[in-house]
Amino acid sequence: MDLLERDREVAVVRAAIDRAAAGQGSGVAVTGESGAGKSALLAAARAAAPGPRFLLGGCDPLLTPRPLGPFRDIAAAAGLGPLLPGEDRVKGEKARDSGAELALAGVCERIYEALRDETTVLVVEDLHWVDAASVEVLRFLARRVDAMSLALLVSYRDDEIGPGHSARPLLGDFARLAGLRTLGLRPLSLDAVRAVVGGTRLEPSRVHELTGGNPFFVTEIAKEPDRPLPTSVRDAVLARTADVTADDVEVLQMVATAPDRLDDRVLPALGVDLPTLRRLDTTGLLTRARGGLVFRHELARQAVESTIPPGGAPRLHARLLAALEQIEPRDPAVLAHHAVAARDGARAAEYATAAGRQAIQAGSHSEAATFFETALEHLGTAPALDRADLLHRLAIEQYMTSRLREAIATVSATFPLWQQAGDQAGLAAAYDTCAVFEYYNGRRRQAEAHAGRAAALSAGPELEQSHARAHTTRGYLAYMRGEVTLARRYLDGAIDAADRHSQAELAQRGRILRTSAALLAGDTGARTPLADDIERARAHGWDELASTGYSSLANLDVEQRRYREAEHVLDESLPFTVERDIPICRHWQTAVRARLHFARGRWSAAVEDAEQVIEDRGMPLATLWPLLVTALVPLRQGADVPAAASLATLDTAWDLAGHLDEPLRRLAVLSALAERMWLTEVSDPRVIRAAAAIAETGTRAGTAGGAGGAGIAGTAWAAGDLAVWLSRLGLLSQWPDEVAPPFRLSLAGDHDEAASWWRRTGEPFTAAMALCDSPDPGQRARGVELLDQLGATGTADRQRAALRRDGITQLPRRPRTSTRANPAGLTNRQLDVAKLVARGLTNAEIATRLYISVKTADHHVSAILTKLDLPTRRAVALRADELGLV
Repeated sequence: MDLLERDREVAVVRAAIDRAAAGQGSGVAVTGESGAGKSALLAAARAAAPGPRFLLGGCDPLLTPRPLGPFRDIAAAAGLGPLLPGEDRVKGEKARDSGAELALAGVCERIYEALRDETTVLVVEDLHWVDAASVEVLRFLARRVDAMSLALLVSYRDDEIGPGHSARPLLGDFARLAGLRTLGLRPLSLDAVRAVVGGTRLEPSRVHELTGGNPFFVTEIAKEPDRPLPTSVRDAVLARTADVTADDVEVLQMVATAPDRLDDRVLPALGVDLPTLRRLDTTGLLTRARGGLVFRHELARQAVESTIPPGGAPRLHARLLAALEQIEPRDPAVLAHHAVAARDGARAAEYATAAGRQAIQAGSHSEAATFFETALEHLGTAPALDRADLLHRLAIEQYMTSRLREAIATVSATFPLWQQAGDQAGLAAAYDTCAVFEYYNGRRRQAEAHAGRAAALSAGPELEQSHARAHTTRGYLAYMRGEVTLARRYLDGAIDAADRHSQAELAQRGRILRTSAALLAGDTGARTPLADDIERARAHGWDELASTGYSSLANLDVEQRRYREAEHVLDESLPFTVERDIPICRHWQTAVRARLHFARGRWSAAVEDAEQVIEDRGMPLATLWPLLVTALVPLRQGADVPAAASLATLDTAWDLAGHLDEPLRRLAVLSALAERMWLTEVSDPRVIRAAAAIAETGTRAGTAGGAGGAGIAGTAWAAGDLAVWLSRLGLLSQWPDEVAPPFRLSLAGDHDEAASWWRRTGEPFTAAMALCDSPDPGQRARGVELLDQLGATGTADRQRAALRRDGITQLPRRPRTSTRANPAGLTNRQLDVAKLVARGLTNAEIATRLYISVKTADHHVSAILTKLDLPTRRAVALRADELGLV
């Protein structure tokens, strides 16, 4: 009866299953209110197509979700064995060399391998209760579903998933990606209700009005047509228990307090015998699933749960907790749920802490933070040392989930606790952690103060390990400020101490930073050792460290104009941050990619990345270049936006650069301000002061006003960029001390050679501007044409005005729209496809490489050819170098 008026929906799900059987995967998300018939729809579609393997995973209404809950069920059903440490292996499974210690990326790969070669219907129900790690596994599969024989079916209540819900990114994938779709289940019509209650004394219109067409409610009423018409789902369900004894009602209440399931193995301990089970079966409320008793519907469970008398729930949960503690393996998330409900603070703290650690192993950092918060709430009068340790763990998880301000407040709360406990090492570690968080939060002064305290607290020989960590952080801060000599001094000592104490990961962190500092100072030979250091970190499973290394390498490659190398690094590193669930590093690397796209003239992709970084909750440190990108692209394109908007954005970047107090960042913002001043012809006193500082001291403008002393390395590129813009403004009377070669060519008047250098490097806008700087009218006109082709209409118009002022009347005609070969209009996804087209791959090969359908690849290739105004894919390959696609 529940499937009335669901023929279209059943056909859609059936079609997905049929496509999977034919080798083309797809996915369907079924949504509707509780009782709308989501589970019944999926079951009916599966029954109509019994051939493929069927795997079911459910999400449970626990206080905090089980890490990888649905996939632990699926792994058991598929014979994969445990996904998390401590789980029993499925009988007969051979031991794995890696044991059960799997990172989230390993779980994704393992599930993918298990599903890839056999036609499978994978169902995950109740996403509104899902954990973050399971969402990442589902997204991993969804992005590859075209390449699998998989029908990926999920269900959720749309009224219980808000904007910040962990499932929201997955639902966005279902709305956006080819091969995925969403089905909304509507309430039953009056005609459908009439069909359900036909042959009874029930009045269809009254039932429809009362139930709102909710299929579950209608069905429950129809099962008991001779009873008084219930006024709620609760009344309809409880009518089924009217003839049940009080003892049996208590068993039903026991099942209701176990939202995951009442495990078969605890039934004897709870006194539930076979006659009791037979009597309960007559109610029609229960069924078996995942090795235990569950209610047929969540609404039925909630209805029975509501009958538990005041004060009764803690007793029931306590009985369940005691019974569950007798079976192995223990699930700390489930035990924590019952311990909290039983008001057993000691057990709640113990099991929530264990669940948090398990969540970290699963890559569920959001759930780990929630578990640690639960543990802290129930810690009671625990020693200060225990509370400090738990708070420190929580702070790290908050950092991992890009909740920097909360992380700073949490770790700061440990300071008095470590002092109270007399733990110098713990206090030093807390200050060191806070130093890193404060720096990522864009507050260098506070970061350096905390790092200094950490070093002072661990200065004694008995705390040499802590001292090594503190000096590693101080070395990192010095490196980021360009103080290479100081960074090396800190890092050399830290690495030696870490090696002596067998702190391999800390020593490797020091080596990555030391090699990064050498590369920053201009030692290009350090690039290969840095890449090797990153690979060693990956090989040891130090994912956050490897990702930090990637961040440094990509950033330095862009800064020093090694664009192709930077692109290769980001192609490797950004997927790594997703697979390893390191959003804080993904935030930074996306910002680096925004800068890379901006430099290479891919402005749509640059703005796409920049806006994502600015909008996402992450580290303010990463937002500086995205702010510059979002301010400068509209100015260059001549977009009709208020001039005040770009100035406000650049003011924000200037304030951030001031807080960071780093020459590279201050110089970058000054260059952007100078470019805006040149474009708008509106004077900016900051730019004028920078020019005066160079004229007075001959040093870098970024060091003026307390930004650092002379001798700071690594600013040759940033200083050169600013010098050229100041030259265009007529404000440069003396060059800075350090200017990178292509800028030196421009400043020396060798504009054609400078433009050639930039073309070879792949920076088209700067190449065009170098030609426009020439006194030769022909070269200037050619520069304007290149700006037009790039879509830099605003900049080109400014150059036309300059040409007119110089009496040059033969000007390139202003285009009506962006002309051919304009990669500025390609999105990130189109760039991915365009690069593969340039390498000669067919659409089928592109589809396989990017885990998309051939039809989607066709669509992308067509859009690329249109935006580039090129006739064939061969033309893309021939001009790949010019377009920056290789």
